[in-house]
Amino acid sequence: MQGSALTYAIGHLRCLSPYAFHKEDSSGAEVNSWRMEPTIEKISAVTLRVTNMTESVRFYRDVLGMELLYGGEDAGFSSLRAQDAQSAILNLEQGDRVTRWGRLIFYVTDVDALWTHLNARGFDPEIPQDACWGERYFHMPDPDGHELSFARPL
Repeated sequence: MQGSALTYAIGHLRCLSPYAFHKEDSSGAEVNSWRMEPTIEKISAVTLRVTNMTESVRFYRDVLGMELLYGGEDAGFSSLRAQDAQSAILNLEQGDRVTRWGRLIFYVTDVDALWTHLNARGFDPEIPQDACWGERYFHMPDPDGHELSFARPL
């Protein structure tokens, strides 16, 4: 009898999960049909608040080489994307400065070459380093102080 009691208990526990099972159909009859839980497929876009759209668009487009998809230097909202068409879109929204929100991480083809490129253009990025989690990376702020990380798997 222990096996049938366990089966009974598991059957009732399954019905308690609103994510996995319907309890009733439209007629009110009990239905225990399996439903797949929703999943996150990918990050579509990240929006950063910027105080100077012109400076920010020029940084992401001209310095980092991102493609401008929408808006521009005189717009209140702009969208850019890395060269990979499957990459998430970076939105820039004109507004008050926001600080201490997190970090945006870009994968790049060559961490050291990008560090040299940014350093030569007058920026002061941290020295690249190899991380224990298997990436080479460095950090630097964008024109609004948002922390950016540029990385490549080792």
